Amino acid sequence: MKALVYSGTGKVALEDRPKPTISSPTDAIVKLKYGTICGTDLHIIKGDVPTATPGRILGHEGVGTIDEVGSSVAGLDKGDTVLISCITACGTCSFCRKGMSSHCEHGGWILGNTIDGTQAEYVRIPWAMSSLYKLPETVNLAEAVMLSDALPTGFECGTLNGKVQPGCSVVIIGAGAVGLAAMMTARLYSPATLVLVDVDNSRLETAKQFGATHTVNSKEPDGVERLLDLTANRQGYDAVIEAVGIPITFQLCQELVAPGGVIANVGVHGKKVDLHLERLWDKNISITTRLVDATTIPMLLRLFETNALNVSRLITHRYNFGECEKAYETFKAAADHQALKVSIEF
Repeated sequence: MKALVYSGTGKVALEDRPKPTISSPTDAIVKLKYGTICGTDLHIIKGDVPTATPGRILGHEGVGTIDEVGSSVAGLDKGDTVLISCITACGTCSFCRKGMSSHCEHGGWILGNTIDGTQAEYVRIPWAMSSLYKLPETVNLAEAVMLSDALPTGFECGTLNGKVQPGCSVVIIGAGAVGLAAMMTARLYSPATLVLVDVDNSRLETAKQFGATHTVNSKEPDGVERLLDLTANRQGYDAVIEAVGIPITFQLCQELVAPGGVIANVGVHGKKVDLHLERLWDKNISITTRLVDATTIPMLLRLFETNALNVSRLITHRYNFGECEKAYETFKAAADHQALKVSIEF
């Protein structure tokens, strides 16, 4: 089969690899139909994720059909169309039972990280019964891929961890796909103010289409002042969601959080950041961190099936799998190409 392989710092390449086989009774083999590229994949090829080593087949998102199931797999059959969760969950360990499947003792984020992932014609999914979700024939499969990772990440790590409530004020730093996913799901809770911040004006225009009440380009000299002016008495925001993963954006979060507010970190940080407790120690704030657990996929799927979540605008570029290297070049230069998520058809 063909597979997209991390071949060294800054490099990916299409290679011929053996088709995966069942290695445990709880496995399933899925033939991919659609996939995508995640910002975390870019972190891997930058060398920010030491557990993912050169030679690894990348990818942890996708939709496909079951090609084979292990003898212990119930409720899934060959030919079923399924959504692949970015998180592999055994469903029985102490972390899974607490709803923290990202820390599963037998899984977690392993696809495209410590085991071969979904950017291939076939992928082996361990613990298939807890890590695959049947899809109805009526849904758009290319769009459904957004529920593998982007939507649950924005929802769980941003909206839920940020404690978004009716009437509150929310600012999201980063208007990429995950930041927009956080905004889409935050809107379900009717915040009074929902502000998107980015340095790319085209992404800010997209954020307005998704329902942002205000947008601010943080490169502007008066960016912080403008953001504070949008809050009551210039005190800051109840929920500040960091969806980039670099020191300067986490610094901005600390400037914008209101007394009693929450900084919800979503971004993947490859460098150390400074925490200014000398300014924050008396503000009654909370700072949350999280790797998506993907436990909200069933709920998000119901919203998606009823068109309550429209993710179609997240897909800005479409490629065939043979063009996967080109897709990476586009995604790496997202600002130049006005890219959010790329759809890859197998």
